[in-house]
Amino acid sequence: MQYSSDVEAIDAIAKSYKALSAEVGKVIVGQQDVIQASIISLFSNGHSLLVGVPGLAKTLLINTLAEVLDLSFKRIQFTPDLMPSDITGSEILDEDRHFKFNRGPLFANIVLADEINRTPPKTQAALLEAMQERYVTVSGTRHELPSPFFVLATQNPIEQEGTYPLPEAQLDRFMFNIPLDYPTYQEELQVVRQTTSNQTTQLNSILTGDQILAFQKVIRKIPVAENVLEYAVSLVARSRPKTDKATKEVNEYVSWGAGPRASQNLILGAKCHAALRSKYSPDIEDVKAIAGLVLRHRIVVNYKAEADGLSVDKLIDSIL
Repeated sequence: MQYSSDVEAIDAIAKSYKALSAEVGKVIVGQQDVIQASIISLFSNGHSLLVGVPGLAKTLLINTLAEVLDLSFKRIQFTPDLMPSDITGSEILDEDRHFKFNRGPLFANIVLADEINRTPPKTQAALLEAMQERYVTVSGTRHELPSPFFVLATQNPIEQEGTYPLPEAQLDRFMFNIPLDYPTYQEELQVVRQTTSNQTTQLNSILTGDQILAFQKVIRKIPVAENVLEYAVSLVARSRPKTDKATKEVNEYVSWGAGPRASQNLILGAKCHAALRSKYSPDIEDVKAIAGLVLRHRIVVNYKAEADGLSVDKLIDSIL
């Protein structure tokens, strides 16, 4: 997809975002922040972690997004007995007694990794390696994953029994940590009204895979002012205890702060956040708008924070 100028391309991104939001909104009631964060992550060529209790339409949201983007979609239910080959694929012997690679569910444009913390570390690692490298290796042969490739993993925050929590180093691979909350009373009324009748919704395709790939290139090209760059890097530096820029609260309550990937994702996310609003360069407000999504899973609080009832989100507010 070619645009005559970067300005035209950014205007196309903003227009497409409005159309996408409206189309997804035909099925998903509310959750505008979640829809926006998912689209920013996709347009920035990142992956996201969705955290919410069961029944908040996580699967429906991702399925709807895949449909309006005209992309292939696969859902993987992670279980304690899932092996790496179950998601990447394996070699099988065909009728002619030749080995043939049988592709696993990872070979899709959008992959929903449901309850990623329910599967053992070996399978988690296979998924995270594919997310990072954009290919899988089976029996020494590299198999490229489709492009665009976007993983949305879900975690259930209320159940800890029989789970394998993701290590901080692996959580860092996700661009955003997107929290899902309960709908409001009016939203829930609308959800129940829609889902307990014969009403069916016809969705239209808004974007193609090639257009998304073009948008991802445009986002990278958006210029960033030096003061915005310095603000993003300083923000991340303030989250690291026992350093020059650390705040009083960080020194008292944080065990580990965010790494350089957080700074990179703050700038990429801010660029896309600005583009969705037809702004041709991000400002500090764009960085602030996505700071919680980027930092939430990268800051590790200590026992004192838990004892004092201080959440990571409150800490991020104090850093901002």
